[in-house]
Amino acid sequence: MKVLMVLTSHDQLGNTGKKTGFWLEEFAAPYYTFLDAGAEIVLASPAGGQPPLDPKSDLPEFQTELTHRFKADPVAQQRLASTLKLDTIQAADYDTVFYPGGHGPMWDLAESAVSIALIESFERAGKPVGLVCHAPAALRHVKAANGEPLIKGRRVTGFTNSEEDAVELSAVVPFLIEDEFKALGGLYEKGPDWAPYIVTDQKLVTGQNPASSEAVAQALLALLA
Repeated sequence: MKVLMVLTSHDQLGNTGKKTGFWLEEFAAPYYTFLDAGAEIVLASPAGGQPPLDPKSDLPEFQTELTHRFKADPVAQQRLASTLKLDTIQAADYDTVFYPGGHGPMWDLAESAVSIALIESFERAGKPVGLVCHAPAALRHVKAANGEPLIKGRRVTGFTNSEEDAVELSAVVPFLIEDEFKALGGLYEKGPDWAPYIVTDQKLVTGQNPASSEAVAQALLALLA
């Protein structure tokens, strides 16, 4: 079982002058879920190398058992520091793909032609695709085989408008996932803010927020079983 994890390379939080990137827990929890299931994991990002960590996700209040495990794991840290360039990746080499969130993906992965084509390749091959929190933004321009938005008529979730309001970034992000998915014809669903909530529609698995990251990884493993 070979798992691809795709991380953001974007570190600017709009025009705020603040930093963003990937959310630590949304990487660590799925990484160890896959690793402990015996998967071979490959990490990639648009720019390659070390993806930017959202500094907020490194604050004490957002640490979990699995983020602590990552910080004590030099092998995982080295692998994260040397991600492959996304344009060198072939979907045919992997069984599934997972996108961790953080606000970064809303700027780069959402608009990346390479990422869009990669997700389309996984989808056409009938392979599971998982994205959590802000990473479902990467589905924004992905098309189904019929040329319609991939998420049109499909059940999906992602970071809610109310969660974005709560972190006071609704006016900073390039779009709101909840609104965008509804506009694209997606059957958007959500649970309570900050509680785990995932949606599986055929081979597409989406999670609402950081608390949903481990469950998305588990759902991908179940689809592969």
